[in-house]
Amino acid sequence: MKKIIFLLVVVVSAFSAFSQKFAVNKTDEEWQKILSPEQFNVTRKAGTERAFTGEYWNNHDKGKYYCVCCGKLLFSSDTKYESHTGWPSFWQAADKKNVGEKTDNTLGMERTEVFCTNCGAHLGHVFNDGPRPTGLRYCMNSAALKFVKD
Repeated sequence: MKKIIFLLVVVVSAFSAFSQKFAVNKTDEEWQKILSPEQFNVTRKAGTERAFTGEYWNNHDKGKYYCVCCGKLLFSSDTKYESHTGWPSFWQAADKKNVGEKTDNTLGMERTEVFCTNCGAHLGHVFNDGPRPTGLRYCMNSAALKFVKD
């Protein structure tokens, strides 16, 4: 009996550790209290805003872009460029450790999803058709970002 209880404790502990992989964890109800409906849909439900509608797609001010959910630094205006896609695009993250990537097979295609490593917020996708020096295009949703001018 003690072995069964021990195994059960180990399994429950392992599951709990897996489900809390981000430093910032909130329930959907908690996120909905602090995010707009669009921000919640994009960041917590992996939604996408319509092209050319987001607040920052045409922003040319100098500054930094932070996660709208937790405030982690994600991108800088120094690496933002005009991709003509209708979403803010960057050729490099401001701090690579704050931006995670995972395979996304939704919509019948394989893409690379980009998320905040601090809170798990869906930010957008990264593609290999960007400018030099990285060749990357981080195609982000404005609703996932908070811009602060320098």
